[in-house]
Amino acid sequence: MKLHEALNIDIAEVNREIERLVTSDKDVPSGSPLATSVLELIASGGKRLRPLMVIVGSRFGRKRTSRRTLQLAAAAEFIHAASLVHDDIIDDAKLRRGSPALHTKTGVLSAVHVGNYMSARVIELLSKQAKNKNRYVHDLSAVATAQLCIGEYQQMEHAYDYDITMDEYLEKSLNKTALLMATCLRVGALSAECTEETASTLYAFGEALGIAFQIQDDLLDFTQSSETLGKPAGSDLRHGQVTLPVIYALQNPRIAAHIRRIGPHSSEADARDALAAISGSDALARTEETSRRYLEQAAAIAEQLSSYPAHADLKTLIAYFAGRDR
Repeated sequence: MKLHEALNIDIAEVNREIERLVTSDKDVPSGSPLATSVLELIASGGKRLRPLMVIVGSRFGRKRTSRRTLQLAAAAEFIHAASLVHDDIIDDAKLRRGSPALHTKTGVLSAVHVGNYMSARVIELLSKQAKNKNRYVHDLSAVATAQLCIGEYQQMEHAYDYDITMDEYLEKSLNKTALLMATCLRVGALSAECTEETASTLYAFGEALGIAFQIQDDLLDFTQSSETLGKPAGSDLRHGQVTLPVIYALQNPRIAAHIRRIGPHSSEADARDALAAISGSDALARTEETSRRYLEQAAAIAEQLSSYPAHADLKTLIAYFAGRDR
């Protein structure tokens, strides 16, 4: 069963709202290269985790899920999709979800424009909702977008940095992944007029869940095939991303020597050697254990909301993340 089905969310309704962000923009002609690129990007797939989390958050409020909540859910996916466009350009990734990345089809300049448009479109739409009592919508357009950029910068800053600390890794993961997920839950809850205390608890839950998600992403890069990942396996290390399995492996002096040889111009043989050394060590098991601890932390936070019927949805999210293998 897919996650949206387990959560009893109409994913078609969510997708229509996401598409409406483009089709309702009178400044972007239908059929234009910009509109076509964005709509193709949206249609290319994705689990819609962030929109789903907005809707789950709204179930903790006193009001039913509204059109405003759906608009916030669509905005969250736009922010995420825009960040992926920029990620692929920075990483020089050729594939996204098994298909050519946007910049390989349109050119880098056009792809940058598409990503910038999507971010700006979110800010434009959310600013119309940000009345005094709805200031929380700025969390998506301002805080989350800014932190995503900071997270991406931190990743660039630490490229091939084999002395990165655990704290630096976690801060990067928080900014790049967990903060948006946490914000989605909080904003969804506040859109349905939940209490600030409940919204803050959902935010903490989302942070722990988001860190676990990022750690699992790091792990999947070593354990899944290129076909399953939709990109070359081991591409994180090849592009200088020092992820948690690498950090753990670097603590073994014998393996560290293989890893530290990897730089921007390393041979494919050296990369394969380092990847094999990491995979044959205890680094992957330690990474999996760390992810499990964050999921346990999320579960403990979720118990604080056990009086809500929607608590079952938080358990569904945890179960999905715990069994994530793709």
